[in-house]
Amino acid sequence: MEYNADSPSIRLVAVLEIGSTGIRLLVAEITGKGEWRTVDSAVKPIVLGRDVFTSGQVSHSSLLECLVVLRNFQELLKGWGVSGDDVHLIATSALRAARNRDMFADRVYQETGYRLTIVEGIEENRLMYLAVRFALKQIKGSSGGTPTDGTSTDGTSANAPSGDKNETNNLFWRGNSIIIDIGGGSTEIMLLRQGRMVAAHSVRLGSILMDQQSLSARGSEWSRERYLTEGIKNTLTFLKAEMDLSQIKTFVVTGSDTRIAASLIGSEYNKNSSVIDREKFLSFVKKIQYYTVEECVQKLHISYGDAEGFVPGLLIYKGFLEQTKATQVVALGVSLREGLLIDLAMGFDPELQEEFFTQVIASAINLGRKYHFDEAHGRHVAALSMILFDALVREHGLNRHDRLLLETAALLHDIGMFIRGSSHQKHSQYIVANSEIFGIHREELEIIANVVRYHRGDQPSPGDIAFIALQREERILALKLVSILRVADALDRGHSQRIQNICIEHKGESIVIHANDNVDKNLERASLEEKANMFQDVFGYKVALI
Repeated sequence: MEYNADSPSIRLVAVLEIGSTGIRLLVAEITGKGEWRTVDSAVKPIVLGRDVFTSGQVSHSSLLECLVVLRNFQELLKGWGVSGDDVHLIATSALRAARNRDMFADRVYQETGYRLTIVEGIEENRLMYLAVRFALKQIKGSSGGTPTDGTSTDGTSANAPSGDKNETNNLFWRGNSIIIDIGGGSTEIMLLRQGRMVAAHSVRLGSILMDQQSLSARGSEWSRERYLTEGIKNTLTFLKAEMDLSQIKTFVVTGSDTRIAASLIGSEYNKNSSVIDREKFLSFVKKIQYYTVEECVQKLHISYGDAEGFVPGLLIYKGFLEQTKATQVVALGVSLREGLLIDLAMGFDPELQEEFFTQVIASAINLGRKYHFDEAHGRHVAALSMILFDALVREHGLNRHDRLLLETAALLHDIGMFIRGSSHQKHSQYIVANSEIFGIHREELEIIANVVRYHRGDQPSPGDIAFIALQREERILALKLVSILRVADALDRGHSQRIQNICIEHKGESIVIHANDNVDKNLERASLEEKANMFQDVFGYKVALI
């Protein structure tokens, strides 16, 4: 299919990613049907990662190098007619770690007019999930983008491994899986149980970063594997607390290192994925583990830029693979850039949004289980909160995403009981604020942490630093969500889920909650008298339970 610039239903977009080892460009056409197709790509190696991971900031020479590359890509994009808001410039771990990242972003804007978005780790996880979902959906020929390169209708190629064509896909959605993307400065990890998100983490464990640290500390290539192994052990400690890694059957990887390995020792599955036999992968890593960068270039016939982090990257993958029972490595030919393209192409897709929200809630529940929360109470308060939220739309004026934040807070409001029952709302705030929940940005996590902080006890005061640190709109949102949560929590005061069915009636200056259960409600009424005062302060309604 040729690009047709005159078609009103097609628009061109570009994604520029500043990574640890290079600046990568992807140009794609997006149709009005939510489909997309890559029309051009390019990469230019840079040494940004080694620069930042050594000194902690972007050097003047690296800044100038980046600006030259960006200007060259800008000229290329002019030829495609792509400019303005259709150019999306993002950066990942190297710039996240740079002390002078804000000045770097400003200089880029002044020189090119491009606004740089530094993607935080949890957002990188979300975009990678979209890319992985797309690639695995293509294995069984589902929606998420239309192949245009002649692949069969089920998404597989003529070179696909024998056996059930959907075996890998079924294992991913029905079994335990791990998704790993190793970059130059960080590793993005997602754990899934039967297709549901258990946990998502962005850890400071990257191929260039670890290689720099190992060489600095030990001074020899021979010691690199041991140094990397020690770094992996720290990550495995908390991963094993969330899932028994020995039960993982599907090992899904993204990134240039495994794409190169797949091209050398793997079998193509479809246009977006290849598979590598476990033993073949481990043997290959053992063979090359002491290769220098120059030997990788000479013996494997790869570029110098790809060779820089190739061996340490594969050693990290090997360390994780050996903890699992996976019989093969599924190497996907997608990246953060494809994830962003999918996000742009799909726009507002209700089905995709609800699937994504389901994964957020699954991640929150597994965080609660990690701290042995009262799951029955958390789920029940969340369900009651959703009923109240939906019945009070005219009063609160919030949207579907705000509803997600309330549901997450309701599930986790008592998580601090793990530390201590007394003042557990403060412990809940601490745990939530210092955790990672798939799909929840850092700013949103701070809102949720404040909501759980005030689900009981005193209302926010000017001396509460964490609350005052929120933006004005965020404080208003938090107050609305807290007000609803306190009412829902009061309705399960005894943690016994006695009140199952409620309906809401607006009656003058009161909100009347009708409980359709034939049970004694005196305990819940007493709790409402204690906790519903914030609801009245925020919304102007008294709350009554009958």
